[in-house]
Amino acid sequence: MTEYGRGQGSEPWRPDDPLYGEGGWDEQRTQQGQQSPYGGQPQHYPQQPQTHQQHGEWDTGEQHGYGGQQPSQYDQQSQPRYDQQQYAPQQQQPQYDQNGWPTGSYPQDPYAADPADPYTQQAGTYGGEQPDHYGTPDAYPPPEPPGRRAEPEPRTDWDPGPDQGEHAFFAGGGDDGDAADDEPGDRSGRGDRRGRGGKERKRRSGLACLVVVVVLGGGLAGVSYFGYQFYQDSFGSAPDFAGAGNGEQVTVVIPKGSGGYAIGQELKKMGVVKSVDAFVAAQAANPQGKNIQDGVYTLEKEMSAASAVELMLSPKSRDNLIIAEGKRNADIYKLIDKRLEVEDGTTAKVAKEDWEKLGLPDWAQDHKNVQDPLEGFLFPSSYGVSKGQKPEDVLKRMVAQATETYEKLGVEQEAEKLGLENPWQLVTVASLVQAEGRSHSDFRKMAEVIYNRLEPGNTETNGMLEFDSTYNYIKNQSKIDLTIAELRNYNNPYNTYFYKGLPPGPISNPGEDALKGALDPTGDGWYYFISMDGKTSKFTETYAEHEKLVEQWEASKRN
Repeated sequence: MTEYGRGQGSEPWRPDDPLYGEGGWDEQRTQQGQQSPYGGQPQHYPQQPQTHQQHGEWDTGEQHGYGGQQPSQYDQQSQPRYDQQQYAPQQQQPQYDQNGWPTGSYPQDPYAADPADPYTQQAGTYGGEQPDHYGTPDAYPPPEPPGRRAEPEPRTDWDPGPDQGEHAFFAGGGDDGDAADDEPGDRSGRGDRRGRGGKERKRRSGLACLVVVVVLGGGLAGVSYFGYQFYQDSFGSAPDFAGAGNGEQVTVVIPKGSGGYAIGQELKKMGVVKSVDAFVAAQAANPQGKNIQDGVYTLEKEMSAASAVELMLSPKSRDNLIIAEGKRNADIYKLIDKRLEVEDGTTAKVAKEDWEKLGLPDWAQDHKNVQDPLEGFLFPSSYGVSKGQKPEDVLKRMVAQATETYEKLGVEQEAEKLGLENPWQLVTVASLVQAEGRSHSDFRKMAEVIYNRLEPGNTETNGMLEFDSTYNYIKNQSKIDLTIAELRNYNNPYNTYFYKGLPPGPISNPGEDALKGALDPTGDGWYYFISMDGKTSKFTETYAEHEKLVEQWEASKRN
């Protein structure tokens, strides 16, 4: 039953209603195919055929027998029309406010007070009374027409119980394990938990609260921890060790151009200091702290920052293995063994067997007839070498230092400009300059002598270098008084008295000054040289000039 009466027909909507013209009451009547009778006599209406309006077309009324007239109760001027069987409305019209609500007194409603209102009975019967909703509180706002009213929500007699309003998390709802509690034949099912489920819900609620407390407590602890760390980083003193170290020595390499923070990072990485900030503060507090330079230092682990600064300023920390310019590899291997306190020959064996694993650049590998592949790559410098280190680690550090220096000086790019085949030959030239030169002022002139003698077609030496140093290298000696017969009759690729051109590889480890001399030779035409006192050299352009100097040198020996 609806509140507006019974039956398939509906009363026409008022013209002043805002829904008029949008398919309100008239559309409902047209869809149902009936007219609303207002006569005083009971009558029944046959079911009308479906109209086109239900399919989006306007019903002309021809299918209902209206002779082309529309069944609407309103004309084009939206005024109600009444036939002879309808009641004529009174002259007084209802009044509405700006929002469409009725105001003041109401005219007599011919639809509500008629005792014979056909809408008080079902299916067109008469005899009941229709309630006047305009006189009750339900009239504001007036109920919507039947076509627009929302269906009431279905009601249920199920009582959610005392747990109504609790979240499922605290009430224990949604637990699949509860299904096991429902006994067969229990018509209450999962919904009725008011009896046997009360204690279980309380237990679960307590456990859930405990979990929340634990989570919140952990969050507060985490916030406190990070807050403490932030305070320490921002306002607290920097972490630092106490004392002068734990006795375990480490070698720290400080790169060139390193400032306080860079030095501190290297020390922290090697376990010497506990924090970079502590070292920077200690260096700033020491009046001589700014004098710490790059190089290799022997320090101890777990030192206080102040102790590390003091030791780095002391010569004791620089008690390193010193590789002098022009040293041969055979001598360097012995020095490493002694510093590491290992058996003699240990480092030489590692170099011979594992030289390919020590970091040589590509251009320094796969050369024929080479006496030692590492020759020329144990760069002259200061190295922190102490007991407990491995020979291969020390060799790797030296090779890395040589490779870095060669890259810095650009030996790969400059070799071709100097008429050489590859950078390997340029390092070989530098090793000859280092071995034959007596002072730094000699290196550029000595380099020119080598390049001039290597020049194809020269008539002074015909491509022969004839350096005593190459013969001494292969003999692993350092003699000065060598006879021509001895030099010319020894068949070895390193003997430049026997073979033309350069030896197969370097004969020593040149320093940076010798390398620079090899890269920038003089252009004065020098072919010959001789050292008169073992300290300086004299250079000449012709062999005749050279012979005069040789005679002077022999005369000096006799005296």
